[in-house]
Amino acid sequence: MKADVDPKATMTGDVEPGQVMLSVENVSLSFGGVKAIRGVSFDIRKGEIRAIIGPNGAGKTSMLNVINGFYHPQEGVITFKGRRRSAMRPYIAASQGIARTFQNVALFKGMSTLDNIMTGRTLKMKRGLLSHALHFGPAKSEEIRHREAVEHIIDFLEIAHIRKAPVGKLPYGLQKRVELGRALAMEPELLLLDEPMAGMNLEEKQDMSRFILTVKDTFNTTIVIIEHDMGVVMDLSDRVVVLDYGQKIADGTPAEVQSNQAVIDAYLGVAH
Repeated sequence: MKADVDPKATMTGDVEPGQVMLSVENVSLSFGGVKAIRGVSFDIRKGEIRAIIGPNGAGKTSMLNVINGFYHPQEGVITFKGRRRSAMRPYIAASQGIARTFQNVALFKGMSTLDNIMTGRTLKMKRGLLSHALHFGPAKSEEIRHREAVEHIIDFLEIAHIRKAPVGKLPYGLQKRVELGRALAMEPELLLLDEPMAGMNLEEKQDMSRFILTVKDTFNTTIVIIEHDMGVVMDLSDRVVVLDYGQKIADGTPAEVQSNQAVIDAYLGVAH
């Protein structure tokens, strides 16, 4: 696709709490003959925690990849803060305030916690590579400011004790927390979390749930979460969209979705 942006579209600027920040309209995505997403539509409102759930292979991660530009849909459009796109590009998504974590931890395993989170500040650095290499003058002052922001995130996530540890040597639950820290370092308006609690024990899930709620309230961040633990989904989310075989089968509050017969059938494996 040549065009990322509808030339007739305009940016509306700030979105008020409760208003639609991002909408997905009739999006379809195929890989060869495999239809990963089929005509899915839903929206995300500013200030909410929006869950995307469904059985394995339902198209959840593919949808996140469409939202932040890793995949380009064959049909449909994404509207983010008033701008319609046939396809998003990852660098555009990042520069406009969309950050994400991944289903499988994607960190620099040989680097420290501090340095991994610092990589989330890259787009906010205005000085050139040479200036930072010389570590002199304005570049030095800029790096100090960014390090202060990262130290604040480290304190917020309660990981000061591992700030200098190589992340490859950390337990999986702490690696997930570091990855959240890197996403927060981008100061996102929209945070996409792909199974942030996968592989965690109960205590680690409780900690991550607390951090997610605090991120929403403290940083005014809108959050989209994919999660298989239905207890977590029901406790955290304001609204839930359910996918099955790439199609939307339900959309509503946690209570509405939990009592939806199509959702119950999908999770019980009832034949289509």
